[in-house]
Amino acid sequence: MQTNPMTYHCGRGGMCAVVCLLLSAMPAVTFAGAFRIFDHSASGTAQGGAFTAQADDPSAIYFNPAGMTQLHGVQVSVGTLLLGGSTSFTGPTGTTTRGDFGGSMAFPPPSNFYITANLKPTGIAALENVTVGIGVVSPFGVLYRYPNDAPFATAVTRQSLPLIDIKPTLAYKLSEQLSVGVGADIYTFAGFWGSGQAETHFISSGGPGLPTFGMPMEINGSDTAAGFNVSLLYTPLRNADGRPLVNLGLVYRSQATLHLDGEFLANGARVANASTTLVLPQVMTGGIALWPVRDAAHEWKVELDVDHTGWKSVRNLDVHLSTGTTIPFPQNWRNSYTVMVGTEYKWLHPAALPDWDVALRGGYWHSQTPIPDQSFTPTVPDADQQAVSAGLGFLCMGHGRFLGLIACGADGESSFGPKAIGLDLAYQLILYEPRTVSGNVQPVAIPGLVNGIYRTTYHVGAINLRVNF
Repeated sequence: MQTNPMTYHCGRGGMCAVVCLLLSAMPAVTFAGAFRIFDHSASGTAQGGAFTAQADDPSAIYFNPAGMTQLHGVQVSVGTLLLGGSTSFTGPTGTTTRGDFGGSMAFPPPSNFYITANLKPTGIAALENVTVGIGVVSPFGVLYRYPNDAPFATAVTRQSLPLIDIKPTLAYKLSEQLSVGVGADIYTFAGFWGSGQAETHFISSGGPGLPTFGMPMEINGSDTAAGFNVSLLYTPLRNADGRPLVNLGLVYRSQATLHLDGEFLANGARVANASTTLVLPQVMTGGIALWPVRDAAHEWKVELDVDHTGWKSVRNLDVHLSTGTTIPFPQNWRNSYTVMVGTEYKWLHPAALPDWDVALRGGYWHSQTPIPDQSFTPTVPDADQQAVSAGLGFLCMGHGRFLGLIACGADGESSFGPKAIGLDLAYQLILYEPRTVSGNVQPVAIPGLVNGIYRTTYHVGAINLRVNF
């Protein structure tokens, strides 16, 4: 049987070749470049992610924390993504296979939770311009799988990176024109969320130092890491009612380093300890939002955002074994840009629904892939991509009743209860350009089996429920 010549270099420590697979993409699933997820609220998804300069609902905690100063009282938002789609593979000899999210939809679904509180009602002068918040999002990956008899099964059959990002955040309004935000990003794994660790599964090729051909293999690891974010929102122009007509937003998210410590398993039995280091990229996003129409009855916003993701942080994923051996494995990813365009048109208290605001949204993005052919992995089937999206938003207030049952507005300013209830819905179609991979190098696979043509399409449904107190 043909085997990968690279495995011969391991000698008696041949199992290290297997552990090398940890390098070849613990992360899984692609949104707007490599394994980063851009969709963190239905309002943002519906506008193609172009929400950095608008940032006027609780998802500002993710999109632009400085925008939290636009929010009044206490506001809560909870949402999830219904994510489906697949990748079809055709090899040079005509062999085919199909990958998906472990079923018709990803489970657990990438989800988000936000709560913000403006501190002006406390009556403390030093806090009157302060807004605090905390968010929890799924920023970097979900399960992706192929059949155990896939042509490249000796490279990978299944991977997941079920990270969660906990985001304690603070924003301060310096003036009517300028607000700033700062927050932490605490990346971690949780036992209640997916597998609770990064995992890579594959089938042994039976090469030197490897178990018998066909044996199921697994590598796992976990860690907690911290980063930070800083942001600003500048409003140079407002209308007579004080509402923005032009917003400029800027966000910087720092790198964070995960030291993934775990085990290498053969047929479920531990063989060795293994670890690698994954440096999550720094991200810079800028946006400009314009409101050509903004009056008592209608609002129309258009926005352009540009996102730069520093994927050069993934230079290598060197493996360190419990035997003391270190195995270098270069990745050489490239930095990438994503351009996002979004629009929103609102009807404020229309005659048919006098206690509601209704929003119609649309968006588009184009994103570059950062992953070269040499380190491409089928469970991160990235390629240059385009996405189109659309959505609706409903905000019930005053004497309205949400779903005809729940009063949307509390009686009186001091009454306990919601002052508004909102529902946001979105659909997004992500189209990846067909990608032909050649010259791929995998440390444990039979050579050449990852090479071929990958065609990927994803469908994203998003829903968020908002309550303002």
